[in-house]
Amino acid sequence: MSILLDNTTRVIVQGITGREGQYHTRNMIAAGTQIVGGVTPSKGGQTVEGVPVFDTVFQAREATNATASCIFVPPAGAADAIMEAASAGIQLIVCITEGIPVIDMTRAMLVVKEKGATLIGPNCPGMCTPGFGKIGIIPYQIFNPGPVGFISRSGTLTYEVVSLLTNAGIGQSTCIGIGGDPIIGTTFVGYLKLFENDPQTKVVVMCGEIGGSDEEDAAEFIKTMSKPVVAFISGRTAPAGKRMGHAGAIISGNTGTAQGKVAALQAANVPVADTIFDIPELVKKVLG
Repeated sequence: MSILLDNTTRVIVQGITGREGQYHTRNMIAAGTQIVGGVTPSKGGQTVEGVPVFDTVFQAREATNATASCIFVPPAGAADAIMEAASAGIQLIVCITEGIPVIDMTRAMLVVKEKGATLIGPNCPGMCTPGFGKIGIIPYQIFNPGPVGFISRSGTLTYEVVSLLTNAGIGQSTCIGIGGDPIIGTTFVGYLKLFENDPQTKVVVMCGEIGGSDEEDAAEFIKTMSKPVVAFISGRTAPAGKRMGHAGAIISGNTGTAQGKVAALQAANVPVADTIFDIPELVKKVLG
């Protein structure tokens, strides 16, 4: 079992004819992902990496029965690409694009919620279900199937921690980089709910960072979960008022501090790693 991506998932790539779209389409196919088509306006009828290209998502979905989309569209058009995918009935949308204007994402989220789609990102590395493939830019070779569900606001932390888990002999069920922009489609709580109901997932690793209140909200939800969670919070030495890496990683006033997030998680009986290198041992401990 897994969440969101399995052997029934049929993926299209929006922006497939661009350099990044084509490169990562090739890598997704190599990972075993069912890429069934691509979308670039005015380039319908072409083929890229052996899959057909369509002018619109509506045409692609009708021709391929696609259920998911991966978006490699520049910031100015990425929100429109999200809305087009949701309006066409795509159930899972993974948006890699960084720097989409906040006002555009506000509009896009209204459509996503209205259509009942799940949006991962924007400004994310995507997701991976070992054994079934990946959607996005995550390096597939670092994964192994296993019992750990993984969610992170940071793409780089995703790669580092998954590599540490795999090297420690601990496999993963599904891994998701949720995105680092101020407005993202789905927060920690949404994925924690899915992992709680996934039979393969025995423990969840959650990597958060400074800024916002997603980790505090997650801590409240974790109090209701039957499965253990191990956490790490990055940015403990970040100065107030300075954005660190992600657009959403900024301490404003007394909110969004690493200390506050750590305290909230510890209050929910979540072991919080001091460094990422402590995570595998904490996972082994809670797995028994």
